[in-house]
Amino acid sequence: MRWNLGELLAKHDVPGAQVAVLAGGEIWDEAAGVLSLRTRVETTTDSAFKIGSITKIWTATLIQQLVDDDLLDLDRPVRDYLPGFRLSDPAATESLTARHLLTHTGGIDGNHFIDTGRNDDAIEKFVAALAEADHLLPPGTLFSYSNSGYVVLGRLVEVLRDKPFHDVLRERLVTPLNLHTAATDPYEAILNRAAVGHIQTGRTVVPTKQWAVSYYSAPSGSHLAVSARDLLEFVRLHLTDRPLAALREPQRESVPDFGGGVVGWGLGWMLYQDGVVGHTGVSKGQKAFLRVAPSAEVAVAVLTNSTGGEPLAYEIFGAVLRDLAGVETAPLPVPPRKRTRIDASRMCGTYRSTLYDITLTTEHDRAFLTYHPRNELAESFLGGPESRVEVLRLNDSSIITAEAKPNGYQVLSLVGSDGHGRARFLHDGAAAYRID
Repeated sequence: MRWNLGELLAKHDVPGAQVAVLAGGEIWDEAAGVLSLRTRVETTTDSAFKIGSITKIWTATLIQQLVDDDLLDLDRPVRDYLPGFRLSDPAATESLTARHLLTHTGGIDGNHFIDTGRNDDAIEKFVAALAEADHLLPPGTLFSYSNSGYVVLGRLVEVLRDKPFHDVLRERLVTPLNLHTAATDPYEAILNRAAVGHIQTGRTVVPTKQWAVSYYSAPSGSHLAVSARDLLEFVRLHLTDRPLAALREPQRESVPDFGGGVVGWGLGWMLYQDGVVGHTGVSKGQKAFLRVAPSAEVAVAVLTNSTGGEPLAYEIFGAVLRDLAGVETAPLPVPPRKRTRIDASRMCGTYRSTLYDITLTTEHDRAFLTYHPRNELAESFLGGPESRVEVLRLNDSSIITAEAKPNGYQVLSLVGSDGHGRARFLHDGAAAYRID
């Protein structure tokens, strides 16, 4: 289990990173690089990196604590606990549960970008705004990754603890675990050696101009920052606290392939092969990675301040999990060597998400995805009126982008049936539904 972190940073054009390993009850950690290419401040082991959607495991932990305190039943409707809670689909309003939200089966579309400010009422206002948002599917129908769903869980935490989410997070987890580097909002982050995200385009790497989005998305992963060591102190809690083991129990035995080796889902945790659990987080130019082998009581965290941090993390995962836990890490996806035609009659068509209409077409034995923005925000993300990428057939139900971006190749699955032999959903972790 040997690597040179500085050399890995140079190899993958990542400005700075931390690595921490938990094994035999002890945590070992290291850091290299800089926190920002603008300031050139050195990365140290007590620096705080944003952990993005790994925050969802923290939110799930707060939910489990509510269950342990007999304040919440995961299978009772959310509306029983949130006065006035309403979705645009009345049936979904009646049936949506916390278990649906924890397992991304609530049918709430993946991302709703509703700026509700930076004050303590931002989460409350966001959840109220979901009453006017399109609802994707009846709860329990399909796995579809939903940041918005975790914001609803954050609101449950606020209402049942009668405090803002960031206060509960600090009082129930950060303070008891003595996590000195943890920052639950930008006001705390500025007091630490906080990493700044970087956008990687080819060999060009530049710092982001924004540290976090509106506070409403804190429960899903927009604000929490912590060191790799302190992240593993949080993981240690999950390995020693018996009630929290329930969060790792499989809730979805399989999910559509969207790359990264995820084979199922627990309550907050991603499930990988050979009993490994974990999560990945992305937030404003920072990418964080966590893998845990509970049976071996081994965990590894890799925190990076670049959108191109994934290949670096996978090199380290492979070494740690193989040597200390005796398990192999599924490799990052790559296109097949032999080009084969996609099943055009089943796969081609236009699929709709909150942000885009996505059209899959074929031209002279080649296939393309074209992203058409549905609003000005989506167009700003694309940087123009549309974006077109070539894709290849990966297997009978999945496609993969032909060219790698800094974060690797993207895998998308075509799942379900519209009753006419065509796929019903284009799935990249979150589902886009067929409209043509």
